[in-house]
Amino acid sequence: MIDLKPIVISGKEVLPLIEGGKGINASNGFSSGAWAKENCVGTFSAVSPDFYDENGNPAAQTIHSKNRVERHEEMVQYAIKGGIAQAQVAHEISNGNGRIHMNMLWELADSERILENVLEKTKGLIHGVTCGAGLPYRLGELASKFGVYYYPIVSSARAFQILWKRAYSKFTEFLGGVVYEDPWLAGGHNGLSNAENPNEPQKPYNRLVELRQVLNKFNLSNIPIIIAGGVWNLDEWKDYINNPEIGKVAFQFGTRPMITKESPVSQAWQKVMMQVKKGDVILQKFSPTGFFSSAIKNSFLEKLINRKNGEVPFSKELDDTYTYPLKINDSKTVYIKSEDAEKANNQINAGFTSIQETPDATLVFITPEEAKQMKIDRANCVGCLSQCQFSSWSKADGSTGKLPDPRSYCIHKTLFDVGHNGSVKDNLLFAGHHVYRFATDPLYQKGVPSVKELIATILTGK
Repeated sequence: MIDLKPIVISGKEVLPLIEGGKGINASNGFSSGAWAKENCVGTFSAVSPDFYDENGNPAAQTIHSKNRVERHEEMVQYAIKGGIAQAQVAHEISNGNGRIHMNMLWELADSERILENVLEKTKGLIHGVTCGAGLPYRLGELASKFGVYYYPIVSSARAFQILWKRAYSKFTEFLGGVVYEDPWLAGGHNGLSNAENPNEPQKPYNRLVELRQVLNKFNLSNIPIIIAGGVWNLDEWKDYINNPEIGKVAFQFGTRPMITKESPVSQAWQKVMMQVKKGDVILQKFSPTGFFSSAIKNSFLEKLINRKNGEVPFSKELDDTYTYPLKINDSKTVYIKSEDAEKANNQINAGFTSIQETPDATLVFITPEEAKQMKIDRANCVGCLSQCQFSSWSKADGSTGKLPDPRSYCIHKTLFDVGHNGSVKDNLLFAGHHVYRFATDPLYQKGVPSVKELIATILTGK
């Protein structure tokens, strides 16, 4: 057994084991309630969560409006309704044990309004809120208003220092902890800064020590650091437990809980994860958020990779550099470099005849079928992000003012599809970089474990 002592999280002494929140529909009230029942911390996702009909089945979240602003409002109301429903489910299943947290994507459009409405209607059901994908400046203010603890997700000491100085120093009472999420190992969106090389991962130890030093400087030595990203078993983290350089810690498990009996993840998705090999998860920047993200390499990502590799710069005017004329539609001709002519023509001859401009003065080549689907996806945009590179939607202004980026995709559509329909073949499959370990982990060779069995195994260190 690992020497893992209970600590106070969100106002109650619990085991320092936390289920990572994953949306859309990869962690919900059923999974988080099961974690809390074992006197741990369960986390449901507030990103397009399900709510239920009179028969207890997930209700259809059909968008009816034709206007994008009105579609966005429908999405927001569904999210509020779903967040309340998941909190109620988690609370019931927990039987009053552990803690229930809600995870919010800060870059979700109207995330503040969703968070405020859910917390207002779930008093006593939600004990903490974790939030990342951006710098959630108002998280402390919003959570404190309802007496709920808050946990910013950061990938560096510098990020927390910015949040503290700008906002959190005014709301210290309910700062429950800081989630350090390893930007090279975590699944989903990653917090790599422009100063960090995505191809040169850094060991977490020194980054955690630096974060603790910053916390100590602000008299936050008693605040736990929640280690996330790359956490599979605790034997590998013995040096981080009861370590005075790092201080009080808890561990967040994101990928490993995805294959449990209580997980909402479909059997088809779980089957894919059981077959992943080391290196199959890649860190890339195709997300319409503009952030790096980690996902399983499949046909969905391969199309985006090939599209990016086929990209060529262009100019609207003929000059000494851009000399080769290329007709991109019936009424428009642009110019590319002569050395790129073969690359462009090879793609056109292979059937990628729809030529799309990007916001960076480059061209990409896609099939007419892909172009048609892209047009449909943009027309159906529900405004899920505060700013979307794929559709050019902006919550603040209606539009980013930039061209829609054909090197990206509709994130709401693909995550909703894989999360609800089990359509894993040609959809985005977010996953942590240790997902390949499912294939050799003895726990999963016996079948799908329950959350109770998983936590019991984690406590042995294995």
